This record gives sequence, structure tokens and C-alpha cells, in this order.
Amino acid sequence: MRTMTAYPSSPGSFRNVFVFLGALVVFGFFFAMSQYDIRHTEEIPSIGKLTGTQEELITARVKLEVQNALVNHVIGAAWDSTSSKQDLYAITELPDSKRLRILVTGGAGFVGSHLVDRLMMAGHEVIVVDNFFTGRKKNVMHWVGHSNFQLISHDVVEPIMLEVDQIYHLACPASPPHYQYNPIKTIKTSTMGTINMLGLAKRVQARVLLTSTSEVYGDPEVHPQPESYWGNVNPIGPRACYDEGKRVAETMMYAYKQQDGVDVRVARIFNTFGPRMHPNDGRVVSNFIIQALQNKDITIYGSGEQTRSFQYVDDLVEGLIKLMNGNYDQPTNIGNPDEYTVNEFAEFIKELTKSGSKIMHLEATTDDPRKRRPDISVAKKEIGWQPVVDVKSGLTKTIEYFSKVLEESGEIVPTGPDATKPKPKNEGG
Repeated sequence: MRTMTAYPSSPGSFRNVFVFLGALVVFGFFFAMSQYDIRHTEEIPSIGKLTGTQEELITARVKLEVQNALVNHVIGAAWDSTSSKQDLYAITELPDSKRLRILVTGGAGFVGSHLVDRLMMAGHEVIVVDNFFTGRKKNVMHWVGHSNFQLISHDVVEPIMLEVDQIYHLACPASPPHYQYNPIKTIKTSTMGTINMLGLAKRVQARVLLTSTSEVYGDPEVHPQPESYWGNVNPIGPRACYDEGKRVAETMMYAYKQQDGVDVRVARIFNTFGPRMHPNDGRVVSNFIIQALQNKDITIYGSGEQTRSFQYVDDLVEGLIKLMNGNYDQPTNIGNPDEYTVNEFAEFIKELTKSGSKIMHLEATTDDPRKRRPDISVAKKEIGWQPVVDVKSGLTKTIEYFSKVLEESGEIVPTGPDATKPKPKNEGG
């Protein structure tokens, strides 16, 4: 296979400047339109629930399609006429017989955007669907305008009609403060969103991969956690909207497989970190790094003796791609077995950042798991995967990323354990 650069050179001109400025105006307009408060999502009627004439329904649908088309076409035209994104990525040029059309829900998020990079560089056509609650357009803006890429502003709780070969279903807030902000919406994303993706997969005979979570194990009584462990989950606790939502999503995956023959894959993802993490997601890695870089107190909830296992995002993406394209269709743990107490991890961050931060212990959060470590025997045997990036190397890259974020944004106040909406860029996002 031969490779080509993603963005060919083009001569500079005044036209480039005007097109780019015009694109920014259009993009800014539609970006503003998309930034509804997620808490009020239930108050906004969906296309399927609008009252009125058929003409109103068609008009609403056309408006959405025009918005998505303009964002992709106008911004793409501007970037194609400038040289600012030249030679950033080398992509493989695949023949039509090998190029797949791949849908990534939640593709503008932290993990999703890294997956999109890999799929685009492999030469596939990629469609990103995201409602931008936790996802951010800037995570995938380097692909906007490329002929193999399409970005659609859409919520997976509503059906969508596409023709695709594979579906990576990542859409769902994954950090406790974010998924607890609107628990009903979180449940709907995991249930209705998954039903919609399974329905699409059934219709077009696509393979669908669900990114489930280690949270299905709850506060485990078995350590490390193998896929055969059924878990210990509080079904009515503050984390249940996510934990149980993912558990029922897994149930639906295998119900569709058994009843309708849908080709499914399920990845149970353990703690993941890396560049493009949302600065205000309230997770251990992002909070500790941001606090340490600003020489603020590093806050630990509880005794700090609870354990976690952390994997670098590149390893996760590799695992997802291997699982999707392999022959194994049962749930598979994707995580790094290296285990740290939260206290040890805080000291590790201090050492790597050369920070003068003090470590402060606060009240433990409800239903916080005491131990978390994956048994990855299945991944090793069935898909030939295991992590290759050591935690120190991954943290070094992540610290560099957050250092740049701080330079751009100024002071960032990390998110605490309470439910909260993701903050916009000028507040640390």
C-alpha cells in the first residue's frame, strides 16, 4: 500500500483568508446553536415528537441536515484552501474493496477522537456522530474537510439512518461528575442509544462494538476482575445510572446477537488516560495533574488505599480495533493490570511534575470501588492484545498536554466529586 499526506499544499492568497474567516463565522453560529444546556434536553422536543404538520417535520429535519452539511463543507473548503493543516497526518490509500465506512458515536470525545485518528490514517471513511455534551469539536477538527471524514451533530437517543460497515458505539458520559449530572439522560444514552445502534447494525448488516466499562463489576469482591465475574453493583446508588446502563446495554447486545444474528463485540474498558482528556472530567489522572502543575493541594477522596489500574489511550484504541476486527465476540477486558493505590499514584504525579503540592484527604464518595484491576487473559488469548505503553511514559505525554492546556486557559479549577456539567473552554474545557 502506498501512503499520501492528508492535506495537499495549496498557494496562499487573500481568498484563503476570507474563506477561512467566513468559515469561522458559520462554524461559530452553528456551534452556538448546538450548546443547549443538557439538563434541559428533556424539554426540547425531538423530531419524532414534534407536533404540527408533516411540513414542519420535514423542515426540522432539513434544518439539521443543512447545519451538518455547512459545518463540514464550508469549514472543509476553508481548510483545504490554507496550508495550516498540511502534512500533519500520513494516511494509507486503500482500494475501494478494502476501505470500510465506519461510524464512531461519541467520536469527538477523548477516546473517540483517538480512535478516529487511527481509522482515518488506516484509510477508512469515518463518520463521527456526537452531541458535544462531553465531546469537543476541536478534538476532530484536524479531519474536517478531508474527503473521508464526516462530522454529524446528533444525539444517539434519536435514530439515525446511515450506510456503514462497522459501528464503534462510544457515546456516553464516562466520568462520575458528568454522568451523574443528568442520570436519566445517561440511562437513555446507554439504553435507547444502544438500541438505535443495534437497529442500525441489523438493518445494514454492520458489526457493532459497544464500549462497556469496568464499572459493570461495581465494588468487586473478586480481584483481579475476569469477564466471568458478574459484579457487585448498587442498582439505586448515584453511580447506578452509568453502571446499570452499561450492564443493560451489554444485555441488549447479546439479545440482538441471539435473536437477530447481529455481529457484536463488547469491550469492558478500565481507567484510561492521555491527551484530550477533558480538564474538568473530575477523574484521578486529570485532577491530580492539573492540581500538581498549579502547585495546588492534590485532593484524594477517602483514605487513598483504594486501588486503580491505568492504561494509556493508544493501548486502548489498539485493543478496540483488534477486538472489532477479530473473531471473538464475548465481553473482553481492555485495561492495564499495573495497579496503584490512589496515594501511590498521587505521589507519582508529584514526582513527575516536580510539584510542591500537598496531598489532602477529603470524605470518600458514595459507592467508590475499593479495588480495580483487570484480568486480561482473554484479551491476550483471543485478540492478541496487551498494553505496551508503560504508565510513566503515558503520564509524561499527558502532563505535556495539560501543561499546554493551562498555558492556553490560565487557571483551571478541577472538578470535585459532585455532579456537574462539563465546563466550556473559557472555564477550563
